[in-house]
Amino acid sequence: MGRVFEVTLEGKIYSCKHCGTHLALAEDRLQGFLVRHTLLTLFSLLSLLQSFHSRHGKAYLFNKVVNVTLGEKEERLMMTGSHIVSDIFCVRCGSIVGWKYETAHEKSQKYKEGKSVLERFKISGPDGSHYWVSHGAHVGGSDADDA
Repeated sequence: MGRVFEVTLEGKIYSCKHCGTHLALAEDRLQGFLVRHTLLTLFSLLSLLQSFHSRHGKAYLFNKVVNVTLGEKEERLMMTGSHIVSDIFCVRCGSIVGWKYETAHEKSQKYKEGKSVLERFKISGPDGSHYWVSHGAHVGGSDADDA
């Protein structure tokens, strides 16, 4: 295996909770106000305004993440439908930190394709805070949007 080079980000960053490796910029996090297309259906618009959740609690959707490796693509049934996703792992310590949406089968979920989700429980926030598991988190699913 070759040498691994890490990207060092500047600004407000999210990093791996275990080893501190930079993963994403706060400005690359997609939030509820994101609307790229003017002809969204009402259902699509409501989807954009939902927050993301994983089995450990809250999660964030990002346009771009760095210093991760991709796992195998697999079909997962989530609350918003069936998706093809790849788990993403910290390049330094190997911890799973989230997943990447490869393909969304539902038209209303296509905006997720190519984007990555970082689980809040597995990262440190831009202010350096560590997030802990939510007591109200469901433990049964792999992950999905909160309905």
